[in-house]
Amino acid sequence: MATHAKLITPALDPETVAVRVGTTYPEPFKLGVEARQKRVIGDALGLSQFGVNTVRLTAGVMSSQRHWHSHEDEFVMVLEGELVLVTDAGEQVLGPGMAAGFPAGSGDGHHLINRTDSDAVYLEVGGRDGQDDVDYPDIDMIRRTRGGTKVFLHKDETPY
Repeated sequence: MATHAKLITPALDPETVAVRVGTTYPEPFKLGVEARQKRVIGDALGLSQFGVNTVRLTAGVMSSQRHWHSHEDEFVMVLEGELVLVTDAGEQVLGPGMAAGFPAGSGDGHHLINRTDSDAVYLEVGGRDGQDDVDYPDIDMIRRTRGGTKVFLHKDETPY
C-alpha cells in the first residue's frame, strides 16, 4: 500500500509490519504450512481482545492444518487471489471480497489452500481466549494449554 505521509498510530500501513514465516506445528504437520507468510497487525496496534493478521499463501501453501476452535470465533476475507476453503461440507473457491466465518465450538474443521500459480492474500480475525482448545480432525494432533503454555499433543494427550 502506497502512502504519501508517515502514518501515526493508531493508523499503520500493514506492509510495514514484519512478516512471520512458518508455523509452530510439530513435525510432520509443518509440511504445506511452513511457507505461510503472516503479518500480525493486531499486535503492532496493541490490540488485546482479538487478533488481526494478513496472510500470504504462495502457490501450494495452506493456511493451517484443518482445525476448529473451542472458544474463539474466526473470520477470513480474501483480499487478493483465489483460495479453496475446505470444511466438513467439502470445498469451495473464494475470491477477492469473499468472506467466511467459523463460530467457536462449531466442530467444523476448516482451512484455506492456494491451488493456483499466483499468490493469495487474506485478512484473518480471531479471538484471544486463554481457554481456547484447538482440534485437528484429519490428523493426530490437538492443541491444549498446559501450565499457561499452548502445546501440541497427540489426540491421546501424549506430548510431541
